[in-house]
Amino acid sequence: MADVTYYVSLPFGAGDDGPEPREAVECTSASAAIRSAERMARTEGNIGAVAFSRIGDPGSGDFADAVILKAFGEVPGDLSAL
Repeated sequence: MADVTYYVSLPFGAGDDGPEPREAVECTSASAAIRSAERMARTEGNIGAVAFSRIGDPGSGDFADAVILKAFGEVPGDLSAL
């Protein structure tokens, strides 16, 4: 199967140890993910959000590291777990 690019927006809420991820939303494009993350960051109860993309093969489960497109508000310093 060919590689697929996923675009995602991921909000963060306040946790005991800093920002904690909430429910991610898959988007249709990089610009849609950025707009979604910007809205999420302004949503009550969220303290920030990040838009990222990830390329991989869903059939094999092999994915490259996430590429951060844009971050809004307070997000974790280390996003390598995305």
